[in-house]
Amino acid sequence: MTFQFDWQAAFASIPYLLKGIPYTLLISFVGLAIGFVIGIIFGLLRISPAFWLRWPAIAYIEIFRGTPVLVQVLFIFYGLPQLLGGPIDAITAGIAAIAVNSGAYISEVVRGGVQSIARGQREAGLSLGLSRVKTFRYVIWPQAFRRMIPALGNQGIISIKDTSLFAVIGVGELVRQGQIYIATTFRALEVYLMVALLYLVITLTLSLALRMLERKGLVGQ
Repeated sequence: MTFQFDWQAAFASIPYLLKGIPYTLLISFVGLAIGFVIGIIFGLLRISPAFWLRWPAIAYIEIFRGTPVLVQVLFIFYGLPQLLGGPIDAITAGIAAIAVNSGAYISEVVRGGVQSIARGQREAGLSLGLSRVKTFRYVIWPQAFRRMIPALGNQGIISIKDTSLFAVIGVGELVRQGQIYIATTFRALEVYLMVALLYLVITLTLSLALRMLERKGLVGQ
């Protein structure tokens, strides 16, 4: 039996697959926005001189960096309802998983970005009469954030790809839409190729945007 790749079937799947893109982007960007806030909080706690603040942050970072995002979303979707006494819908579970997972990685990005700024910058701000909070806000953070942008962009790409795992809980993102279409057409190779290409378009767009920022000198040093 000779297999023939059916380009017509591949292109015919695109309208169905496109229905999954809004879910993919919604979960990615909302989850990343929440993860960014989490990352700032725990990243700063991670470098706190206070032991009782630093170690809970370390524990959070190590737990969520050391466990697969698939296990995390399964725990949130199937495990938490038993503790909370009520169901969690699949989209909410997906957003929560991206938030806590990306937040752990972003925490390390924030820590590294802040610690990369020379101590002299802080001393200069204080010598000008700024408080510690204002020195951080107006002197340290703007410089650190510019250095964080490439790593934050990379984390965004990773999180977008991680949403493909959420088909296991029924989220109607790209992979799930592909699975549904394959169930009626039995053209797995063609459909999954289109799924991969659509993910590639999304991630390449984000990568190109980051490169444009780098060329304009808006990120990095």
